Amino acid sequence: MMMNRRTFSTTLAAGMATSLLASSPRARAQTNPRLRNVVMVHGAYADGSCWSDVVGILQQAGFRPTVVQHPLTTLEAGVEATRRAIALQDGPTVLVGHSFAGMIVTEAGMDPKVSSLVYVAARAPDAGEDYTALAKTFAAPPASAGLVWSEGYGKLSEEAFLRDFAGGIPHTKARILYAVQGPISDKLFTGKTTQAAWRSKPSWYAVSTEDRTINPDLERFMAKRMNARTIEVKASHLSLISHPHEIARLISQAAGQLS
Repeated sequence: MMMNRRTFSTTLAAGMATSLLASSPRARAQTNPRLRNVVMVHGAYADGSCWSDVVGILQQAGFRPTVVQHPLTTLEAGVEATRRAIALQDGPTVLVGHSFAGMIVTEAGMDPKVSSLVYVAARAPDAGEDYTALAKTFAAPPASAGLVWSEGYGKLSEEAFLRDFAGGIPHTKARILYAVQGPISDKLFTGKTTQAAWRSKPSWYAVSTEDRTINPDLERFMAKRMNARTIEVKASHLSLISHPHEIARLISQAAGQLS
């Protein structure tokens, strides 16, 4: 079957981006503008800066990444912030979420501009599902015991953050991440998604095999349930920091599905 010009151009652009991401981090590609948009959302105990290394790799490959800074107050506030970022994109967009942001991606991903979803060690609930109840059907990850609450906001203790959240990251860098971690509201984890974008849109998932914040078997379960194209990264919960090239390559693959 012969490709039309539009399909050929899209396929060629995606191949260029993927090839460059797989080789030199300094390589640059002139990808098709329709394939450039990537919106990334951070999880709990973090901010948008955790995407910095992935952003740099994607930019060098010709993508136009945008990182959402959401307040870690409620699911609804995170979804709204993400929808605003999607609205600013000029065409099809890959939507990426880490950790708690998987819930945001699952809801906001219904936007017509979102063509594919990428989950990085992320929650991936179904519509109306109680994620906390789902998580309890798997062994509790160690990090959950290190959450300390004060006046309606919670943070991971330094011990839990360094050992269970940022394991595998150089100690000096992990301590910096601990110092800038975003406190979460006690309402953040109570929200439920009303829609599940992964049921209608192509999805990718990066499982962190050494994760001590979300049980890796729970990650595998969610990835399989959504029929996601899945990779396993030998990393802690912060694979986007410790293995940015693998995560950027996965995003590139998701972009390659746009047409």
